[in-house]
Amino acid sequence: MKIAILESLGITDEELMEFETPFVEEGHTFVSYEKTTDVKTLQEEVEDTEAVILANMPFPAEAFQDAEGLKFIDIAFTGVDHVAVAAAKEKGILLSNASGYSNEAVAELAIGMMLSILRNVRQVEDRCREGKTKDGLVGSELKGKTVGIIGLGKIGSRTAELLHAFGAKILAQSKSVHADAPAYVRQVSQEELLKESDIVVLHCPLNDSTRGMIDGEKLSMMKKTAILINVARGPVVVEEDLARALRDGTIAGAGIDVFDIEPPLPVDNALLSAPGTLVTPHVAFATKESMRLRAEIVFDNLRAYLDGGQKNAV
Repeated sequence: MKIAILESLGITDEELMEFETPFVEEGHTFVSYEKTTDVKTLQEEVEDTEAVILANMPFPAEAFQDAEGLKFIDIAFTGVDHVAVAAAKEKGILLSNASGYSNEAVAELAIGMMLSILRNVRQVEDRCREGKTKDGLVGSELKGKTVGIIGLGKIGSRTAELLHAFGAKILAQSKSVHADAPAYVRQVSQEELLKESDIVVLHCPLNDSTRGMIDGEKLSMMKKTAILINVARGPVVVEEDLARALRDGTIAGAGIDVFDIEPPLPVDNALLSAPGTLVTPHVAFATKESMRLRAEIVFDNLRAYLDGGQKNAV
């Protein structure tokens, strides 16, 4: 069987060979390509392939609509909104993802963003390098703050665990009530969460119900001293509304790792010039540990498919 790896998995060549070797010894072939968004190139790469592996690159229906031999899409990512899932299922193609690989990485960056914004780390570092003092930039502690988590899945639950260790009060809202949530998490309506939280962190998936969910109206419900952290998906938040809310003082700050488009961003992106922002180019999922774990899950998914089963089915 031919397996196409359509973009880098973020591991070393030696690690990749380690994962591929057992399959190669069974007679399977791997072909690796550079990441591309050119549909014609993608069509050529998958036309005689039975399985493809990709991470977060767009994989539209046009890329595989004529690939009659394609039977399995192995997605090295948790979210699958970048893949034409419905079109794949119509063709009988199986899809698996790498759910769980970045739980720790994303939760830790969310906490890191909270601490950085609360303690003005970016600003006081600039002051220090300029030979100046902290005057006017004394920060706040995470302990005692009320943090609202929208999306109490595995990542949201891990963030809640870390927040509990810091002594924060935790609110949560999800599509459904989590009966197994620990006692230190109080599940409330989204409106109550937005009104009561000092910090709101987004851990929800991107789908029809969450696209544009955090708009001007929702931002106006938040405290003027509140901070929004988005480590979920960019389009969950209306970018222009958030930029306006930051400029107008509707909320005090934001930590943003995800945007409407995948970085690099145009320099005129409204959030890059908005006050009170900490921005990172979609790095929440990416640590050495998470990339290794992701590869383990992806190749385990491939093994299950070859054995006639399926793991982590989308």
